[in-house]
Amino acid sequence: QVQLVESGGGLVQAGGSLKLSCAASGLTLNAYTVAWFRQAPGKEREFVAGIAWYGGTIYYADSVKGRFTISRDNAKNTVYLQMNSLKPDDTAAYYCAANNLGPLRTANYQFWGQGTQVTVSS
Repeated sequence: QVQLVESGGGLVQAGGSLKLSCAASGLTLNAYTVAWFRQAPGKEREFVAGIAWYGGTIYYADSVKGRFTISRDNAKNTVYLQMNSLKPDDTAAYYCAANNLGPLRTANYQFWGQGTQVTVSS
C-alpha cells in the first residue's frame, strides 16, 4: 500500500522559513516524478515545485522561484520542500504527490499525501 506522509507545516511569521517533508512507503520516490502542490481556502490546488524522475529536472512555480527549494533524499525515501522568505500569500495546505499521469505541473497524479498546513502571519 502506497502512503505519502507530509510533515513540517506550522505557523510562521512573514519572512520566516519552514521545511516540509514527504515520506513515502510502498514506493521508491526516486523512480517517480514527485511534486508539491498547495491549496488555499476558496482557491484551486496549484503547482508549487516538482522533481522529475528522469534526470531529476526541477521545476518551480514562478511565485516561489528563488524562495523555495525541492530536494530528494533517496536513502530516506523522502522529498523535501525548503521554504524561505515566506509571505502571507503562501498560506495554504501543502500536499505532496507522486507519479504524474499527465503534465508535471497539473494535478493529475496517482498518489497524494494528506496535506500539511502552512500559515504565514503578517
